[in-house]
Amino acid sequence: MAGRRKIYRFARSRASRVKWLALGIGAELLGIILVMIQIVSHTPEENTKFAEANKNSGDYIHYVEFNPTYEALCRAYELDVKSHEKQDTKAAEKSDDTEKTVSWIDLLAYAAAKNGGKFGKNALSCVDEAAESLESGTSLEELTEGMEYFNYYEKAYTAVLGGMVGTFQEETEDGSMKEQYGLMAYSPIAEGFDYSSGDDFGSARSYGYNRPHLGHDMMGLIGTPIIAVESGYVEALGWNQYGGWRIGIRSFDRQRYYYYAHLRQDRPYAEGLKEGDIVTAGDVIGYMGHTGYSKKENVNNIEVVHLHFGMELVFDESQKESDNEIWINCYPLTEFLKKHRSAVTRDEKTKEWSRTTKICISEVEKQKAQ
Repeated sequence: MAGRRKIYRFARSRASRVKWLALGIGAELLGIILVMIQIVSHTPEENTKFAEANKNSGDYIHYVEFNPTYEALCRAYELDVKSHEKQDTKAAEKSDDTEKTVSWIDLLAYAAAKNGGKFGKNALSCVDEAAESLESGTSLEELTEGMEYFNYYEKAYTAVLGGMVGTFQEETEDGSMKEQYGLMAYSPIAEGFDYSSGDDFGSARSYGYNRPHLGHDMMGLIGTPIIAVESGYVEALGWNQYGGWRIGIRSFDRQRYYYYAHLRQDRPYAEGLKEGDIVTAGDVIGYMGHTGYSKKENVNNIEVVHLHFGMELVFDESQKESDNEIWINCYPLTEFLKKHRSAVTRDEKTKEWSRTTKICISEVEKQKAQ
């Protein structure tokens, strides 16, 4: 009997040891998993994997994930414009109490740096916090002191948004030009033309080879006028077996490459448009269609009529046409740009569409004069 109890105690102690060993291994594995989650979850302490990767990868940015939401873009833009309006009011009153302006890029970069590149529930409060501090007299350097990744986000977001807001002149009803500050960029789809879209960046594509969708599809009707989002040079024009008839426009600072694809069969482009031309934001550059997915030119192999709109960031020319291209998700941006759509009119003789309101952007005039 004593022998049995001894064997029982031994078996029980052994089972207990196995049990606790298993629990220990499980806890260790759980700890490893939690550490891995922390590493890849973009916490403010670790910040982002891509910002960290860029620290030792040359003197230019190699990766950007543009995450500001539609709401964050709207809030930062409104605060930017309001600060300039306050400044203009003080200047008109010849007040000594001048207002400090804020940049929507700085506000968004601040929110990104505080939240590891994520734009969750507290992103808007971070944008407000930054604007309030800067307008009260805090310098940007003071505000961002100790924020290791602010400079990274500022450079990255400047590459995305740099040419979209500023001072320009716009034609008024009496034909005169009035100076104003605000959006200089436009929606890719002309005013008065319906379209539908969703966040489809990164979805699978199979023509030619399996690859992610590095753009944003905007579904509409054949012949819908396509608009230059930003001013720049026509860098590419012609047939591409994936994009069909397409247009590539490079911003003047050369950091943004706008890609407009699947344009209309037979008459894809605005009349007279050619490579090397300078276009102004809001100009009609082409027409929606469904060409592409063919090595043969002028073929409609795309099932659904739509514009494929994409934005590539270029920090170094070696990135262009390479395996290291940086394409961003521009769906929130196109939603934001709905607030600024170019009004157009049709010439019944030529059947061509053109903008109805002229704008004058100093950089465009400078480039044309060169």
